[in-house]
Amino acid sequence: MTRIFLFLSTNIAIMLVLSLTMNILGVGRYLTANGIDPVQLLIFSGMIGFVGAFISLLTSKWMAKTSTRAKVIDPKAPANSREAWLLSTVHQLADRAGIGHPEVAIYEGAPNAFATGAFRNDALVAVSTGLLAGMSEEEVAAVLGHEVSHIANGDMVTLTLIQGVVNTFVIFLSRIVGYFIDRAILKNDRGVGMGYFLSVIVCEIVFGVLASIIVAWFSRRREFRADAGAARLMGARDPMIHALARLGGLEPGDLPKSFQASGIAGGGLGKLFASHPPIQTRIQALRDLPQQ
Repeated sequence: MTRIFLFLSTNIAIMLVLSLTMNILGVGRYLTANGIDPVQLLIFSGMIGFVGAFISLLTSKWMAKTSTRAKVIDPKAPANSREAWLLSTVHQLADRAGIGHPEVAIYEGAPNAFATGAFRNDALVAVSTGLLAGMSEEEVAAVLGHEVSHIANGDMVTLTLIQGVVNTFVIFLSRIVGYFIDRAILKNDRGVGMGYFLSVIVCEIVFGVLASIIVAWFSRRREFRADAGAARLMGARDPMIHALARLGGLEPGDLPKSFQASGIAGGGLGKLFASHPPIQTRIQALRDLPQQ
């Protein structure tokens, strides 16, 4: 499975539940009883599409902590020197980036890291025990800089807005196709039939997968920006290059479904659906940057 499919799963599930709920309440039936009103349908689609995306965003920190069983470090009383170093490093990077201090967490797992949260000044940065064990402090600091750059760039919010737009068109087009199948192919002229509802569900899944190509493209673009941001925060590009090279020789850990696209590890099955560019491509992009 590619990372982008896992990232989208929670969002798609919320969207489908909201869509089903609106249909049960009769909103969908009202829109299609005597033909589709495109303006009303677009408003309806936008409400469901953006609500689903923003619910995913607002619950992202909670879901991250719960699904990884991450231990959030107490900023006032870190348990050991490793936790104290992580806190100090993230806070210094956050100060350089001009954002509030994010929560810092450690979770058990293979090498990976992620950042998530709805707000730049109230985010979460988490690293796995595998990453801490497999990299030097400078390399870990570069990875932390990458994640802090995601927060400073507002990548989670931008991704949510893009997701809301594609959700809207997925819902809108699914109902247009469903109405056409129900009326033109199945010859149903009495309200909406079962063909409409089945067609809508199938189309939402199919169009949702196709829409993920757009989201994946943006996700790949933001990785280059976050790599460059890490180089700026570290004052040199070499630490991030070394971290990526090291990561290329490690087995990247799987992240929970709701924030796969926030991880540091790169690659995936299928270039169109991969949320991260190949590591070698990212390294070359860093080498092309001017020295700090």
